[in-house]
Amino acid sequence: MITDWHFYALAIPAVILLGLAKGGFAGMGALSLPLLTFAVDPVRAAAITLPLLIAQDVVGVWAFRRTVEWRLLGWMVPGAVLGIWLGYAFAASVSPAMVMAAVGAISMLFGAYRLWAARHATPRSAARWPEWVGSLFGVASGFTSQIAHAGQPPFQLWVLPRNLPRELLVGTTAVFFALINWIKVPAYFALGQFTAANLLTSAALLPLALVSTVAGVWLVRRVPAERFFTAIYMLMIAVGAGLLWEALP
Repeated sequence: MITDWHFYALAIPAVILLGLAKGGFAGMGALSLPLLTFAVDPVRAAAITLPLLIAQDVVGVWAFRRTVEWRLLGWMVPGAVLGIWLGYAFAASVSPAMVMAAVGAISMLFGAYRLWAARHATPRSAARWPEWVGSLFGVASGFTSQIAHAGQPPFQLWVLPRNLPRELLVGTTAVFFALINWIKVPAYFALGQFTAANLLTSAALLPLALVSTVAGVWLVRRVPAERFFTAIYMLMIAVGAGLLWEALP
């Protein structure tokens, strides 16, 4: 089990952000893994947070289980399986510094995309594409989710143009990422990351993960969070740039 207080100084806010994201504040959790990467290598950080994500998924899926667009998931999930395999192959074949650089780049792109999306209407043309194109977005979402637990942008680029009601969007998002988090489990076993130390660290953070998820479910129906989102995404770009700065030399 990790006992370094520097790790927990980053892990506690990271887990709270994961909980808020799983509770319905979609996108906030993408900052969590980049934060932890300043304390441990990115593959280990992802392995520690994966059990927390799976536990948090139970709360999110239960809360929104009656509002799911299954047809969209039917097209996206098969592509996500391929994307997860590609992400595993990438992480298994390159150095930790390259994985860190990938996490940094994904974080910057994620933050920039979300800031852009907040100021521009979602393109309606995507809603007119053939349904099978959703599998390609699934591949991109699976890959970025495997590398950095940041599969939201490709998912949203495909789903948001459909203008789903808020509850249906949140429920579909919860179920999609619950499924792909379970699909990622064999990949992290293959990478040798489910060690006793990592699992004990996950267990120590689990109570906070569950409490923050319940809080997110409660808050998402009551709190407008636009300004908070803007700060999160700007910080995500800065953190991603910091990871790139550390990794590229």
